[in-house]
Amino acid sequence: MKTLGLIGGISWESTAHYYQRINQLVAQRLGGLHSAKMLMYSVDFDEIQHLQHKDDWAACGRIFTDIARRLEQGGAEGLVICANTMHILAEEIGEAVSIPILHIAEATAEAALDADVDSVGLLGTHFTMEKDFYRRELEAHGLRVLVPEEAERIELHRIIYEELCRGVVDADSKRTFYEVVHRLAQAGAKSAALACTEFTLIADQARSPVPLLDTTELHARAAVEWMLV
Repeated sequence: MKTLGLIGGISWESTAHYYQRINQLVAQRLGGLHSAKMLMYSVDFDEIQHLQHKDDWAACGRIFTDIARRLEQGGAEGLVICANTMHILAEEIGEAVSIPILHIAEATAEAALDADVDSVGLLGTHFTMEKDFYRRELEAHGLRVLVPEEAERIELHRIIYEELCRGVVDADSKRTFYEVVHRLAQAGAKSAALACTEFTLIADQARSPVPLLDTTELHARAAVEWMLV
């Protein structure tokens, strides 16, 4: 089994799910008392989110490349960034280390193709929905990408930072989320990428008219496949 390095705390709510699912999946595959070999560096998310909202990605890059180097020096053989948004730094981090980064958007794109769909509704922070780093990865796999309207993007961003990152699952916000999914489906999306790791807290396929691509689950599964090859 390879040793996986996790960059987490962005937020810790979803990072806890990563840790749990990776261990569960390893145990399912190997049986007995097996668990995953992992190193984790968990950031203070308040510091990071302030830099995000100041659009200071250079400062974020310095922090995350330092973390990646520390994990590599500690024995990690590959890296997972436990957040969709922070994959905006994936290329920069990858250039700073000699070990691979398992990209969340690649796992998501492969799942969409496996589901035989050609278009994806992209839901996440406004950074993920509006910047091109995530869309570019999906489009490189031949997928058409649709995003919510501006007012919907603003509300989804609020739900993530003010509620889900604090462990709050509000029924009205969950209803709003699935209303957005329905509108994207009506606009032509054949699947919906839950491209915020906190969205795993409200993932409910029964409420969606199209397949939900739970990026946290897909990323965890891709990590375990890599660890056990």
